[in-house]
Amino acid sequence: MKLHYIQHVPFEDPGSILDWARCRGVDISCTRMYGGDALPWDTAADLLVIMGGPMGVADGDQYPWLKEEKAFLRQSIGSGRKVLGICLGAQLLAEALGAGVFRNPEKEIGWFPIQGVTGQPEHPVGAILASAGEVFHWHGDTFDLPKGSVRLAGSVGCRNQAFALGGRILGLQFHLETTPELVKALIGNCADELTAGPFIQSADEMMEQPERFQRINSIMAACLDRFALDGPGAHTGAGC
Repeated sequence: MKLHYIQHVPFEDPGSILDWARCRGVDISCTRMYGGDALPWDTAADLLVIMGGPMGVADGDQYPWLKEEKAFLRQSIGSGRKVLGICLGAQLLAEALGAGVFRNPEKEIGWFPIQGVTGQPEHPVGAILASAGEVFHWHGDTFDLPKGSVRLAGSVGCRNQAFALGGRILGLQFHLETTPELVKALIGNCADELTAGPFIQSADEMMEQPERFQRINSIMAACLDRFALDGPGAHTGAGC
């Protein structure tokens, strides 16, 4: 299996997704948009992962590569491969599928619970998210559900937290892949967003209880096993 990920800024890499891939013998490649890498239009990747970033889907004037990435996403959606979008990646996926992306009434930054959607526990990822509880967030925008998709999770602060379109497209507004190092990097690069709000925690609050990171990383691995491998991962490498 081959995984290719698109990274938009240096401080938002795939985190525990890379650990999951290495443990299961998955080949990994990447495109770093911030570094001027060319998009792999001829990629043979089975799974495409679109990461987050502080920019918005409409910021093409400031980030000219967004237009090309959107075209690449549309091609990838039509190619038959599986695509996972996280935060900005989920918003880009939603837009590519014809849904609106806009400012959420509240920013969500920190640890807040998500709730599964009644009627969707039969979806393999929906069943996992239904019991996920508290997860990590850092977003100000959100999306409408693409036509034909199902809503898998919501939260008090943001109605649409996750969606799936068939078995090949998955968008997650929140971050199950994040690690203490990634949160520290987010705090260091986006501290101006830590203003007063009902769903905004302080830097100290976000770094409390380090065991929370291990828990969400385990949930991320379970979601990837179901989504990318169509079942529990059977192959694990040394130390996994």
